[in-house]
Amino acid sequence: MEKPEQIELVMEPKKGTRMVMFQKAGIRQKFHNGEWLFSIVDIVEALVGTGRHRKYWRDLKTKLIDTDGVTQLSAQIGQLKLPSADGKLRETDVANMTTVLRIIQSIPSKSAESFKQWLAEVGDERIVKVNDSEIAFRRAIYTYKAAGHDDEWIKKRVQTVRNRRDLTSEWQQRGIKDGLQYALLTDAI
Repeated sequence: MEKPEQIELVMEPKKGTRMVMFQKAGIRQKFHNGEWLFSIVDIVEALVGTGRHRKYWRDLKTKLIDTDGVTQLSAQIGQLKLPSADGKLRETDVANMTTVLRIIQSIPSKSAESFKQWLAEVGDERIVKVNDSEIAFRRAIYTYKAAGHDDEWIKKRVQTVRNRRDLTSEWQQRGIKDGLQYALLTDAI
């Protein structure tokens, strides 16, 4: 299977918006309320490859909302103003990664299979990187900057996280095992 291209281009960094390319299709993202949200219509366009991706998304959304067990999905879909091809900001359906993955599962397209494979590879890379604390800290710094925090705030936040990690490591070495014990110690601090 051909590996999808992944090229990240940053647009409007002050507003937390960026574009990720998937097989030459741009997928808009926006950092909002502490998480990255993805343009659903962009993802549908990348997966179905027709000029009717907006209609396809409307029909799929109706089907998903009407299906038993999927009604909670509609509560996870929001709208944000994202830059369109003409440069204007337009209301666009967006969702977080968990919801996007659920939507992708519902798209019966051969193109969706390569996207699912790409996401699995990205997920695997992410898991490996999470285990490398230095990479995790660099990713956190990037996320904080995208959210608009200044360097001094980021420095303090990173130091707090490192101190917490060191402290919990010390607690583990001294025999603290369950969540209740951690909660009690955290409250005491």
